Amino acid sequence: MLWPFNKVRDFIWDETVKWLTHESDNPKVPLSDFEKLRYELRPGDVLLVEGRSNVSDIIKAVTQSIWSHSFLYVGRLHDIDDPDVRKRIEKFTSCTPDEQLIIESLLGHGTIINTLEKYNGEHLRICRPKGLTRKDAQSVVNYGVYQLGTDYNVRYVMDLARFMFPYWWIPKRWVSTLFEHNAGRPTKTVCSVMMAEAFASVHFPIRPVLHQDEYGNLTLFRRNTKLITPSDFDYSPYFEIIKYPMLDLDDLAVYRKLPWDRTGVHCNETSDCIVSDKANIELIDSGYTEPKTIASEAINTSIKVPDESSDDAGEPIDTEQNQKQQ
Repeated sequence: MLWPFNKVRDFIWDETVKWLTHESDNPKVPLSDFEKLRYELRPGDVLLVEGRSNVSDIIKAVTQSIWSHSFLYVGRLHDIDDPDVRKRIEKFTSCTPDEQLIIESLLGHGTIINTLEKYNGEHLRICRPKGLTRKDAQSVVNYGVYQLGTDYNVRYVMDLARFMFPYWWIPKRWVSTLFEHNAGRPTKTVCSVMMAEAFASVHFPIRPVLHQDEYGNLTLFRRNTKLITPSDFDYSPYFEIIKYPMLDLDDLAVYRKLPWDRTGVHCNETSDCIVSDKANIELIDSGYTEPKTIASEAINTSIKVPDESSDDAGEPIDTEQNQKQQ
């Protein structure tokens, strides 16, 4: 009797997942420079993603942030110190030694390992834990690796929305399972919660609860990891924000503004200069207009620029001979 009901339930669930994971078209011009970003990454970094799926829109509305997804950067296989961890990764994916790997939790897939190349063209941001040692970074990565295979906690998204918009007459603990404590290894998780638990395993703070006693002593309390969202890594004072926009103001060719000589004089040394053929001079396109006449002196007062009509144009200038003739 339950077989038709289960079949209908599975069909409804599959269609719901398809709708939630459906992504809108990717903009033609990405907002992040992917090549620079991938070069900067270190194992243990958290990357934020401005998702384009329907479930991403829900998370954005609930958290009031553009960052709807996050994942943990693992690095390449040779970046992992523990050989057992490398073997576990190879069980879940087949990759080349040079591929950059990430761990993420996705609706419909659970916690999986992917290549960084998957997010080429997306709007990304690096959140780097300040002062995290290499040993602890390896521990964070190892924690994420051992979460591979866990299911995605769909109830989390629903409970998060209920927690953000509770009925005022019902206590928050009654309207959401985010406050429930389950002993043992979790069987379901989401992206930000998994990473929050990974950093909590090495006592690295994200957004801890601070308490100050009457004597001024501060105590940090671990925040409920189920309440951590992708935007918390962006807001955390303990993570450095690294951005690589497509149009970086540091890349606007400052060297073109250096005070280069524009008369065509080339020098081996200060007193050893020649005048090149004007037809081969490439003027910098920066609003400069070529003067009507060449200045009588260039670079140094001892350099005499010959007349363009002279047959000696383009030959080295013998400054000592000129001084003797004078």
